[in-house]
Amino acid sequence: MKKNDRKIKLLQRRRYRIRKTVVGTAERPRLVVKFTNLHIHAQVIVDGEGRTLLGGSTTQKDLRAQKILPNVAGAKEFGRIFGEKAKAAGISAIVFDRAGRRYHGTVKAFAEALREAGLQF
Repeated sequence: MKKNDRKIKLLQRRRYRIRKTVVGTAERPRLVVKFTNLHIHAQVIVDGEGRTLLGGSTTQKDLRAQKILPNVAGAKEFGRIFGEKAKAAGISAIVFDRAGRRYHGTVKAFAEALREAGLQF
């Protein structure tokens, strides 16, 4: 087993462990954020219905021109933009799913930008 395979398996186990407790409802949907090497992806999901209320990514046409990188500054910018879209869609309270990542750096910057945009965790 390669070292990278072990890391992927451990990350997946953390995700499953977190998902047992972090559940999105209609009143408080789950916001999951995913950082890759090039982009940031976020979705607001109602788990009971299996429905995605809102999705966003730095690969979208309107955000591609801004060249938002998956670093702390990019996470702040994308969090502000995504928070404004969520407020416009009528979402005010969420459950934050960090997808197995630690709450520091880019994840923390994204979450703080969402709070500044008016979302409640």
